[in-house]
Amino acid sequence: MTAADNERYAGTLRATLTEQLVAQGSITDERVAAAFRVVPRHEFVPLVPLEVAYADDVVLMKRDDSGVAISSVSQPAVMAVMLEQADIRSGHRVLEIGSGGYNAALLSELVGPGGEVTTIDIDADVIDRARQGLAAAGYDNVRVVQADGEFGSPESAPYDRILVTVTAWDIASAWMDQLAEHGRIVVPLRLRGQTRSIALDRTTGGSLRSRSMALCGFVCMQGAGAGCERLVGMHQDQVSLRFDTDQEVVEPPEEVLKLPRVVVWSGVLVNREEPLSDLNLWLAASRPGYCILAAQRSAVKKGLVSAIPSWGTSATIADDTLTYLTSRRTADEEVVELGATSHGAAAAEHAESLAGEIRRWNHDYRQGPDPVLHVHPADTPATRLPPGFHLTRPHTHLTFTWP
Repeated sequence: MTAADNERYAGTLRATLTEQLVAQGSITDERVAAAFRVVPRHEFVPLVPLEVAYADDVVLMKRDDSGVAISSVSQPAVMAVMLEQADIRSGHRVLEIGSGGYNAALLSELVGPGGEVTTIDIDADVIDRARQGLAAAGYDNVRVVQADGEFGSPESAPYDRILVTVTAWDIASAWMDQLAEHGRIVVPLRLRGQTRSIALDRTTGGSLRSRSMALCGFVCMQGAGAGCERLVGMHQDQVSLRFDTDQEVVEPPEEVLKLPRVVVWSGVLVNREEPLSDLNLWLAASRPGYCILAAQRSAVKKGLVSAIPSWGTSATIADDTLTYLTSRRTADEEVVELGATSHGAAAAEHAESLAGEIRRWNHDYRQGPDPVLHVHPADTPATRLPPGFHLTRPHTHLTFTWP
């Protein structure tokens, strides 16, 4: 295949990918679609076949010494959703935190010749790759900087939009300081075991307020802003509990899962494909001792734990009792009933309580609007925070309210 044939084929694949993203609803804005049709993604993943470069999937680029993924070119569908959340306009000044080049090129298309794009990353290899890809694709106007994303890039501030393309667990003070008046931050924020891309608008009082949320997945932030989940292994590590960085780690009694099991069914039915992210966030807000329980397939087969999703399930540890969200089949193979399984000294009480919260979510919040996230600087007095579910992190107070 000649170079010209290769470029034509890449163009066909690019158009097909864009049509797919439009058809599935990841792209609704024609300006975003136009950017996807133009930017040559294969220039940013040069070591993979064109068919892989234009698949709607993550392309892993680098792992650390322990094998953990630390750099990737993100899934196009997720990138499209975040770009639409950002609502980037011609002439905007944009900061991207977490580089690779491809998203920066898309941003350059959206801001046009009158705008500016700065992309930063802590990893020298990633920065080199971004520079090479942007040069090959013809985006020499993008400013590429090696820097710790926790501190932004003050040289080109203020920014109309800040896009974070790595998983963060806090909103860095520098991002708020470098955001223009009426600006917007779009950030994949880890919240009690799940990551949501959240679009946050600056308010007149200097705080941030969410306008949209979407589930997503990214590699974790490195450097000063890194915040890793902590694990507690159980039963020869066949089962584990995950706690967020700001949580107190609570270890359950040894061999707690071998204690008698109490199961309470809620009567709440859900389709197998229905995401339960809002329920999980509600449980994180309403249940003390919240964590995520994950189990190897062997643990489920042995009956050590009830049926749970492969990624894990909402759980609580309190009163020497471990309780978690589970489900069972119904007469309709596409529908399951949600319930609570509990082991420990207060198993009956805690299982019933968790089942009650499932019913409450179903009655009051299921299929409703997204919860709203309010972000205030860490030095904001408690009396000025809105009522709701509060998370206190190094730079901010995060408050969730449910309409």
